[in-house]
Amino acid sequence: MSDEEAQDKEQQAAIAGIGTMVFGKWDATEVTCNDPGLAPYVNLTTIGTPHSGGRHARVWFGKSKLSIIERFINSLMRTGKYAGKKQHCAKAFEAALDSMAERKGENPLQLFIDAVVNSAPCEEITRIKFGAVSQPKAVDSSPSRRLDTAMRNLAKGCAAATAKSTRTLTQGIVSELSKASEGDIASFAVSKREEVERIAASAR
Repeated sequence: MSDEEAQDKEQQAAIAGIGTMVFGKWDATEVTCNDPGLAPYVNLTTIGTPHSGGRHARVWFGKSKLSIIERFINSLMRTGKYAGKKQHCAKAFEAALDSMAERKGENPLQLFIDAVVNSAPCEEITRIKFGAVSQPKAVDSSPSRRLDTAMRNLAKGCAAATAKSTRTLTQGIVSELSKASEGDIASFAVSKREEVERIAASAR
């Protein structure tokens, strides 16, 4: 093999690797999503810092083009004491992934995606009005809404784990994601999913 061919191969490998390394540490190409409904909406492509500046905000279904890492960080800083602190939330999430990788000895992105899948409700309820009477009715959730609900509940669970305690946000994220990835009912997000699906089952 000539030097030119070797350089071409290196350049192609570098181009193929753009966006596959999250925080420059973990390979996103190894991660699989076991839920076929959520898989098209799970985007792990991250180039550099997970901060797009809202460039997808006004685009139709633009959030599906946004990295799920950035979307989760944005969910962490929605309300409460972490509101607006994106850099703090990003550093806490990166440290949490480091900690999970050390504990479990596997790719922490896979644990994160498993937590999202286990937290996404398949059914919800809506209220249908017949004259003066409104009745609850079970409806299927769209994949995009399932993903939004899962990340919102996971972020709430992470923040709630730090309330009235000396736990840091990093410890709260590790605790919530570890429980949710195993489908443990002690997780805030998984318990919310079970509750919503139980109510929907009774309203069929």
